[in-house]
Amino acid sequence: MTQNDIDLGATPVGRLFGQYFIPTLLGMVSMCFVTMADGIFVGRFVGPAGVAAVNIVWAPMMLLIGLGLMLGIGCSVVASIRLAHGETERARKAVTQALATATLASALAVAAMMASPTATCRLLGSSDALMPLCIEYLLWMSPALVLNLWSIIGLFIVRLDGSPRYAMWCNVLPGLINIVLDFVFVYLMDMGLRGAALATSAAIATGACMAMWYLGAMASKLRLKRLPLNGDALRDTWRNVLYQMRIGISAFLGEATMAMLMFIGNRMFMLYLGDDGVAAFGIACYYCPFFFMIGNAIAQSAQPIISYNYGLGAWERVKATETLAIKTAIGFGTAVTALFVFCPRLMTELFIDPSSQAASYAIEGLPWFASCVLWFIFNVTAIGYFQSVERVVPSVAFALMRGVLFLVPAFILVPKAIGTAGLWLAVAHSEALTSMAIILCYIYGRRRR
Repeated sequence: MTQNDIDLGATPVGRLFGQYFIPTLLGMVSMCFVTMADGIFVGRFVGPAGVAAVNIVWAPMMLLIGLGLMLGIGCSVVASIRLAHGETERARKAVTQALATATLASALAVAAMMASPTATCRLLGSSDALMPLCIEYLLWMSPALVLNLWSIIGLFIVRLDGSPRYAMWCNVLPGLINIVLDFVFVYLMDMGLRGAALATSAAIATGACMAMWYLGAMASKLRLKRLPLNGDALRDTWRNVLYQMRIGISAFLGEATMAMLMFIGNRMFMLYLGDDGVAAFGIACYYCPFFFMIGNAIAQSAQPIISYNYGLGAWERVKATETLAIKTAIGFGTAVTALFVFCPRLMTELFIDPSSQAASYAIEGLPWFASCVLWFIFNVTAIGYFQSVERVVPSVAFALMRGVLFLVPAFILVPKAIGTAGLWLAVAHSEALTSMAIILCYIYGRRRR
């Protein structure tokens, strides 16, 4: 599918959104199944301690994923507007600058984590019992994170270039590879967390190579270009990347929300319920990417349409796209919530022995945790709209609300008020309060207009 196949300014919004949303959702959900497959193999063949260790280590990795999303959204919005104005070379430069910056920043972060793995895991809240498993997973997983940023940013560009189906396969094929290698490394070869990390790393490398091959050889408009390395060019790159980061910073804060959720949640579950509580919370965290990816798929599918028509000043198409996105978010949020409420035992048994203490905690807690799903998906979708029209202040404000201002107090105060059920309800409190703030902002904006 080439750029000419998709007319962002004239095709009916419903059909256009479907062209983007279906392959984007399938691709992202396939990656969630990869994450879940990792958890199933780890839970079944390493045990609840393995699930807890992975959950502890993933918090800083989520921050790097957030960096990729921030630069991916930022360069995609900028490139969309440049393409709307016919400035193809400036669009190509924007996406190349984003990829170069992400490569350097992620390489430095990975080097820092690998230089002091024990201190990193201790900082993240690992107990002495879990420390060997945490270190093992950290050391074998970290090197792939640089390639993961290539994949994340690259897929934004591939979709904008007019190939959402190819972007879908950049997620689906690595997902299949990951599941096969999990079976080989974790089950057949009994390699434990090292095998799970190697399987995920191989899958990430496959997706990254597919995305970079497209941008280097197949792209119709947004093929990567060579950047000069003189002082003026570096200053220009710095200015442009800062602007892209300003646009996409709420996406970074969205992933930072996930990292904070895991970080503070691990510590609070450890405080109240010990290692088994962290393992139970880890099962919930394996499902969190589904919530995020559904909201992110809706936001990313709407983003090229909204940004392009925003660049043209076609506000009716912008409004129609966002209305469709919000309705989609509410529908999916309701369906996923029902699944967690009615099937908590099944969703726990996928990962660990249902007779274990960790499973008992999870079966009891998942229906409570499900109360966050609708608000979670709605918030990710709504914040994506503000990013798409370059409204940085509200997107950052709402991202900070759900990631820090409401989340941390909720994890501390709600369990004190109602007991251990409050551990599972903390995220719902944070997300619901953020949704109320977004709705009030929308109502206030309409009344002003």
